[in-house]
Amino acid sequence: MKAVILAGGLGTRLQPYTTFMPKPMLPLGEKPLLEHLIEWNKKNGIKSIVLCVSYLRKTIEDYFEDGSEFGVEIKYANAKRPLATAGQLKTAEKFIDDTFVCMYGDSIYDFNLKKIVKQHIQKKSFITISLFEYKTNLPYGVIETSKNGKVTAWNEKPEINANINMGCYVMETQVFDFIPKNKPYGMDDLVKKSMMKKKPIHSFVIKSGFIDIGDKTSYRKAYQQYLEKLGKI
Repeated sequence: MKAVILAGGLGTRLQPYTTFMPKPMLPLGEKPLLEHLIEWNKKNGIKSIVLCVSYLRKTIEDYFEDGSEFGVEIKYANAKRPLATAGQLKTAEKFIDDTFVCMYGDSIYDFNLKKIVKQHIQKKSFITISLFEYKTNLPYGVIETSKNGKVTAWNEKPEINANINMGCYVMETQVFDFIPKNKPYGMDDLVKKSMMKKKPIHSFVIKSGFIDIGDKTSYRKAYQQYLEKLGKI
């Protein structure tokens, strides 16, 4: 099985860190984010990887080369302009000929990928979306009312739960038929189109093992968590 890692984003929310370095190459401890991702794939038995690159791509290509130094095989799919998530994925089409894993290059995962793949195959799914059980507290008092406006309850800073997209998928090769070529196209567009075409879409929920690196705050938090995990602070 192959993995496609989307590593071509501009990383605008992480400026100025990403002015001269693509987001997937930002350091987390002594390694770039992307190296952690590649090691995670290898740990889960995936040693054939396609990196979808664009912004400052030479930084990535010069570091990883053909992947042999990291115990994997790496191919590169290059986009000449921003294409959004599914649009980036489309550039990897020529390298994929069977069920594959796709993930964003700006997150850290630490869960059993094999279980998601197994479920995907058992359920004969078209796309399996990995979800993270997210909990947070609203910073406000939430007031419940009846239809006539009578206050029925006051919930101070209640906890809310939601299953959020982690940006890690198992997919069938036919997804490429639903993605336009050389056009920006989001992963949400791909999933919605697949659902419209009555393709089976399933989910796999985990409760731990996901760190999102979406902006400067989350990056600093992830860096702190990583150092704590290593016992260096």
